[in-house]
Amino acid sequence: MLEKEEINYEKAILVGIITQNQSEAKLYEYLDELEFLTQTAGGEVVKRFTQKMDKPNPKTFVGTGKLEEIEIFVKEHKIDTVIFDDELTPAQQKNLSRLLDSKVLDRTNLILDIFAQRAQTSYARTQVELAQFQYLLPRLTGMWTHLERQRGGIGMRGPGETEIETDRRIVRDRIALLKDKIRTIDRQMAVQRSNRGAMVRVALVGYTNVGKSTLMNALGKSEVFVENKLFATLDTTVRKVVIKNLPFLLSDTVGFIRKLPTQLVESFKSTLDEVREADLLLHVVDISHPEFEDHIESVDQILKDIKSDDKPTIMIFNKIDAYKPAYFDEEDLMIERTSKHYSIDEWKNTWMSKVGKDLSVFISATEKQNFDELRQKVYEAVRQIHITRFPYNNFLYPEYTENDATEE
Repeated sequence: MLEKEEINYEKAILVGIITQNQSEAKLYEYLDELEFLTQTAGGEVVKRFTQKMDKPNPKTFVGTGKLEEIEIFVKEHKIDTVIFDDELTPAQQKNLSRLLDSKVLDRTNLILDIFAQRAQTSYARTQVELAQFQYLLPRLTGMWTHLERQRGGIGMRGPGETEIETDRRIVRDRIALLKDKIRTIDRQMAVQRSNRGAMVRVALVGYTNVGKSTLMNALGKSEVFVENKLFATLDTTVRKVVIKNLPFLLSDTVGFIRKLPTQLVESFKSTLDEVREADLLLHVVDISHPEFEDHIESVDQILKDIKSDDKPTIMIFNKIDAYKPAYFDEEDLMIERTSKHYSIDEWKNTWMSKVGKDLSVFISATEKQNFDELRQKVYEAVRQIHITRFPYNNFLYPEYTENDATEE
């Protein structure tokens, strides 16, 4: 008889602040996302703490009163981890670890931990390790708190500083080594990309957990790992896809997220190179998520940062089967009807109609709803790029509706 495996989740609490730049509604939305991140990393959120401040306290991020409240809760409920929604400075992290006497993480650290869990290939592991070391370097001082009890005097001068400097040198050497290794792999991958010939390249982009890998499997008939968790896919997967008789390369890329750590954007440069070198982008959006418009904005900003915002793009609004508009009582005069009450048809008549009927499609990747419409739009977009590049091949790929060739 098989024994039932027990999974022990770390007990965690979340901490965030409402500032001039971050409203209460926005904070709760970020904390929901942070809770999902915590669950993905293997933690269980017990409680959330929020505070309204003009700006974060430079020493402890939150105010002294709120910190005492957190400290009491941590001791009473034996909390393993305290997770802050924003990136903490090295000084804040050091002070909080000492005062709370528990593990203190910020959003960046948590995302790095998830990436470390999810990295499968040698290349992904190298990228994550580089990001971790870059995050660790300015925070090394806080790891030598056991030396604070030492006093000056004979035999007590400078051992801590020496050890910290030694560690810094080791970390800097490791960063240089990893950067060198990544440069070598980058060159190899650039050669691989150049060897793919003149086939049209299509890249799936979008927020994390919107269904890119599910769509990749459905379009490319491939087996890319899929899971309802954040950052299920870290490694770029490239597959040859044929719609009707038109072949092209489809790549699945790492999902984006708000407040994405700069270390990760830098270290995952090669993954983003697939996006930079793509001829067509398929921007996948989870329309069932209440904040999907913010997700679109975040993805657009990252595309702008990597200078890929001017590429031809098809907007794919996924998970229409899971979309449920918020209930609206027409007789209740106190409640104003907003976009959260819109049906799918109403959404189509908003700014989405300005995207262009040939550049947007509403589908369900799991239920294969409106899949023929998606295939037609992708076919026509890829065909247009192909015949622009090779005008003499025009006769090979007729209009989608005229093409009765058997799919491979």
